[in-house]
Amino acid sequence: MPYPDEAEGFQVDGPGTFTEFHKRAYKLKPFGDYDVDVKIEACGVCGSDVHTISGGWGDQKFPLCVGHEIIGRAIRVGSKVTLIQEGQRVGVGAQSYSCGECKQCRHDNETYCPVQSMDTYGSEWPDTGIISQGGYSSHVRTHEHWVFPIPDALDSHTVAPMLCAGLTAYSPLVRNGTGPGKKVGIVGLGGIGHFGVMFAKALGAETWAISRSRAKEADARQLGADGYIATAEEGWELPHRFSFDLIINCANSSEGFDLPRYLSMMDVHGRWISVGLPEEEGQVIKAQSLIANGVLIGASHLGSRREMLDMLQLAADRGLKGWVEEIPIGEEGLKEAMLRMKKGDVHYRFTLTGYEKVFG
Repeated sequence: MPYPDEAEGFQVDGPGTFTEFHKRAYKLKPFGDYDVDVKIEACGVCGSDVHTISGGWGDQKFPLCVGHEIIGRAIRVGSKVTLIQEGQRVGVGAQSYSCGECKQCRHDNETYCPVQSMDTYGSEWPDTGIISQGGYSSHVRTHEHWVFPIPDALDSHTVAPMLCAGLTAYSPLVRNGTGPGKKVGIVGLGGIGHFGVMFAKALGAETWAISRSRAKEADARQLGADGYIATAEEGWELPHRFSFDLIINCANSSEGFDLPRYLSMMDVHGRWISVGLPEEEGQVIKAQSLIANGVLIGASHLGSRREMLDMLQLAADRGLKGWVEEIPIGEEGLKEAMLRMKKGDVHYRFTLTGYEKVFG
């Protein structure tokens, strides 16, 4: 193996061939005092991976190895690392660095760091010219702040998607007061949305799943939803006007999205928070659609280290698991995952396993 100077991973060369993965060695950034090396055992497949390598989110730094829902073992820790011990089972999510010193970083908002924020893949490490590479690989090297101990009660393949999708749903729920006495809606019962339903219910809120048809109602109920709204039905919003305290929009597409009807369900100064990132332009927002109930519109990005640790502990305490299908990592497995993700043929996440067979 080329480690510790290099890792091996499955890279894509560009959006025109985004289903063609090539196993290659590439350089890791120089090992620092606060770094942790993780030998990867599993990695979730995130919608971000597909949007990135297929060109949906614009130009990228190819060749690129994606994957940012990483589970593995800490096999090397820097001399100043205090948060992680060698040998621990750990996770790495979608962010791998922030400055640690600005106001945002000092107040548990490090995912919004405006000074120096690094994605786990596709970002350039300063002063090195090295592009960060993700978890479809043998190893990842990450600052300790962005490496998280995994509770023993959680299985690697089901917890992996929580490192991005789970946190993306959990952070806006807790930051916007989800709990007993609150009515919370989750739009889009997919990779992020199924975690949203699960966590909203676990936090004690009256939880509603909102989807186009009734096809996923049984799943929503099994995940814990108290109610279900099918937006293809006539007058779907009318029984819920002025009733939701919070709605998290996890939808992966904005096509045919009648935003004013959704917003009409918000209570006065209720909050509509978007976490999905469709490739389309999105909706036009008019003041006339907001003024009837003074609805507040916002968005959320990942979550802090504190929120990650709290989420993982909640999942361990309550026995919460992602709905996951395992796919063996390799050229064919990755191609299958990308094609099925593009078609929406996933129920509700994929996790890549079998790393030992491929990387040794």
